[in-house]
Order: sequence, then structure tokens, then C-alpha cells
Amino acid sequence: MSGPWPDTGIASLWCDMADTELDLPCLRGDAQADVVIIGAGYTGLTAAHRLAQLGVAPLVVDAKSVGWGASGRNGGVVSAKFRLAFPAIAQGHGMEVARRMHRLAQQSVNEVESLVEEYGLVGARFTRCGNLRCAHTERAFGYIAEEAEWMRRELGDDSLFTLSASEVAEETGSSAFTGGVLSRGVGTLHPLNYVRGLAEGLTQRHGAILFERTPVTGIRRDANGIRVVTEQGEIRARQAIMATNAYSDLTPASSMVKSRLVPFRSSIIATEVLPAALQQRLLVHARSYGETRRMMRWFRKVDGRIVFGGRGAFGKRDSKAAFDALQWAMVGLFPDLAEVSVTHRWSGHVGMTMDALPHVGRFDDRLSYAAGYNGAGVAMSTLLGRLAADFAIGESPNVALLEASRLKAVPLYPLREVAVRLVAGWYQFLDAIGR
Repeated sequence: MSGPWPDTGIASLWCDMADTELDLPCLRGDAQADVVIIGAGYTGLTAAHRLAQLGVAPLVVDAKSVGWGASGRNGGVVSAKFRLAFPAIAQGHGMEVARRMHRLAQQSVNEVESLVEEYGLVGARFTRCGNLRCAHTERAFGYIAEEAEWMRRELGDDSLFTLSASEVAEETGSSAFTGGVLSRGVGTLHPLNYVRGLAEGLTQRHGAILFERTPVTGIRRDANGIRVVTEQGEIRARQAIMATNAYSDLTPASSMVKSRLVPFRSSIIATEVLPAALQQRLLVHARSYGETRRMMRWFRKVDGRIVFGGRGAFGKRDSKAAFDALQWAMVGLFPDLAEVSVTHRWSGHVGMTMDALPHVGRFDDRLSYAAGYNGAGVAMSTLLGRLAADFAIGESPNVALLEASRLKAVPLYPLREVAVRLVAGWYQFLDAIGR
């Protein structure tokens, strides 16, 4: 399934680079399973993997195709973090909770590596190349350097290293930063090959358990379990897992997730292959990189191209102005790219939560879920899919601040787009004045 995504009209770089093709059927007629999973992204597929491991029969349906949503559109940054900083977690909830959250973050990256190795996902191109967080002001550098020292001291995290402004400039090729913190052990991958590879591996191992183009139109409960209604039949199961995240608006059946998330459009551009001189000067270690701005931009080098991401257009459609602004931001950091062409532009939705944390658990005795990755979901959705499966079979994993009861409905939900605009505008102002 190469070619453009339907809502952008422009193929992503990942589509053009994809080496894994899928042609999965839609579900016609009735079916039965132990657990039905709604959504075939990282969350849904890792839940299916976990259930099959345990001898529990899963069945996965998706309203679109595997990788159509965030799992095929994201930047491929495999991080071990939350939007809420670990010192803030410790201050608000105690050191034991902070330690547990840190273990979950580290475990999420290990989970990706384990699946890549188990399924032989060479095309996913997973590598632990590290991430460099680049400070945009002296104040920001002081904050992230202090945070890194706290994590080394309090959490025993020896993967963090502080770099000076000159060291960051030498590595990135940009003089825009005042220093940075390097996190080893995290990495990058090809997101579309990863999700398609998982789907292909599950199908080879377990047969026809994945169905594309199968929207769920309703969910009903009865004395024997749950019935998931599709356009062409009904699936009977004991349990269901909702794995729709930021694309929970595709059908009314996922409204309980939709009402708890604020979708935020994230856009990505990719340049043409850089000339040799720029290849040797920009992003020389081919890590992933991110800024400390509240409206953070991130970047990485892929096959000689710069891939650059950040906030996209407000609302439900892309806009040329949003992509142009992203390109201007890229050139602002890397003036050498002023004459380099942008060949790919695409976007997708990020599922934001009220407390800036993802959540996993149960809505009730029949329905489990995982959602709300807040822009750092490649690794965390892989782990939370596994944990959602554990909840579905009646276990109660210790997920600390990620527990289900903390996922609150968005107040005044119809006004969410207006609220996003106001908050984003305020963040842009703070970034502009260096706060």
C-alpha cells in the first residue's frame, strides 16, 4: 500500500521507503475470539502478540489499513520519556512512583527491541543511536543539565551525558543551541516498516487474525461477554481492547476514548538527499534530536535526508502555511538548508491527555484500553499494548501514574480546538521570549 495517505494527498517518506507490503482482508460475516482488539497500530498489534503468547485467541480489526494512523506516520523516534519530567513526578508523587515510571519508560524501549528481534524485523531498522536534547536558551540548558544530574543521582540512570554548546554545534552543524543532554540507549526506527512487519509476522504465525477496512459501528455487552458490531457482521468475544488513540473519531464506537483525548496535528517534512558536503557537516552521528521549546521541533537524518517535525496545522486539514512555517523553522536552525528542496510533507494526529501522560487499564469489566501517548508513543504504545492485554485477561499490572482512573474526560470537549489554539499561542509566546 504505497502512495499518499488519503487525507494529505502527498506520500510520506515512509511510504516511499517501505519494503513491507500488506494485503489483509476485511472481515465479512460473523467471527469469534477470546479478545477482540479495535485498532491495528502498535498498541493493537502488541496486544495481539501478548495474548497469542498466553494462548488467548485475539482478533484485530481496523477501520483503515495497518499503519494508516499514527503508527505509520510518526517520526520513528524511540524514546524513554514522558512529557512530565521525572523530578516533577518525584516531587508530586514520591520517589517510589518516580522509580516505577522510570522503569516503565526503560522497559518500553526494551519491548521494541525484543519484538524487532523476535519477528526478525530488519526493515524496521531499529537502532539504539541515542537522542540529543538541544537547549534553545541558557535557562533551558541549565534546567535539562540539572534534570540529568538528578536522574543520575536519584534514579541511577547512567545513560545521560551533558554536552556543551560547542559540542552540540559540532554534532548537529547548528549554532542555535546553548548546550544539550545526550541520552544513550534510546533510538530510531522506520515506523511504517515496524507496524507492517508486526502485522505480517502475526499473520504468518497465527493465521487470519487481522482485518483491515473493517470499521466497528457498535459495542454491545451481554451475559456471555461482548459483541463488536462491524459493517458486515458481528464479533463475539469475552473481552475487547480499544486501541484507537488519536484516531478515535473514525467511528462512534470509540467515543469513550475520543472524549478523553485532545487530537493535536503534528507535521513532518523531509528534504531531498543532501549534497556530500552537508552530509558531513549536519547531524553527523545520525541520532534523533529535539529542542527544549514548549512547541518542540525534532529532527533526524534518514538515508541522507533531513526529516524535521513539529506542530502542524490547527483543525482537521493540512495547510501550506503550516508546512512552510516548519520549513522556515528548519532553515532557521540550519541555514545551510535554505537552498535544499523539501520532497515530502505529511502529518498525523497526536493524542494528548489532560495530565500529559498515557494511560492503560479498564473502562469496565469487559473493555480495556491504552491511549494518550502525547507525542512520545513509539516505544510506550508498544509496552502499553502488552499491558492492555494483561488487563484484558484479568491481571492488574503496576502502572503507577498510567492507571486508567487518571484518564479524565476533556472538559467542554466541543471547544477543544479553540483551547488548543489558545494554549499553543501562549506556548509560542513563551518560547519567543525565552521563558
